[in-house]
Amino acid sequence: MSPHTDPVVLATRNPGKVLEMRALLEPLGLRLVSAAERSLPPVEENGSSLAENARHKAIEIATASGLAAIADDTGLEVDALGGAPGLRSARWAGPGCSPEDNNRKLLAELQGFEEPQRRARFRTVIVWALPPRDGTPARVLHEVEGVLEGVIVAQPRGTGGFGYDPLFRPLGSDRTLAEMRPEEKNAISHRGRALAALRAALAACGRS
Repeated sequence: MSPHTDPVVLATRNPGKVLEMRALLEPLGLRLVSAAERSLPPVEENGSSLAENARHKAIEIATASGLAAIADDTGLEVDALGGAPGLRSARWAGPGCSPEDNNRKLLAELQGFEEPQRRARFRTVIVWALPPRDGTPARVLHEVEGVLEGVIVAQPRGTGGFGYDPLFRPLGSDRTLAEMRPEEKNAISHRGRALAALRAALAACGRS
């Protein structure tokens, strides 16, 4: 795949996500900038699914910037909580909450549940949208998904990552995502898997 001359906008203000996406996509020759670096306004996430939110953010950022845009939406689904927090993962503890607030709420909700009942998964949907061209509105070019199965541990472990990473232990591992080095996490994570699928889609386009 040949390098892109125009930058691609990452429709996120989360510095952790920006670092992960850059690590996985810049080797393709992409020049990535964040929505914050472009001073683009936040996009409201009001869809009924992760895919709807990701599509909406990608289209809005591509339209506002005039550049290709990559947007993701990620949810943590805990079986014992009926799939919650799901769509509300980033703001589960309420408006203006911190990741630590969300983690405390999750542990409180899971009091009394043993580990087999604490099965959970991270699910990420990533969308690549093209900007408006010649009177044609912005449109989705690629949509991919990545899923990571795991369990919620009894207390936070590790100082890496972000969000729920200190509480999420992938199946087959004895460490949480926050206890892994960035390259280890990226190799197995939900976002890493979705970005690998996006890389494959972009590479296929480059070969066509």
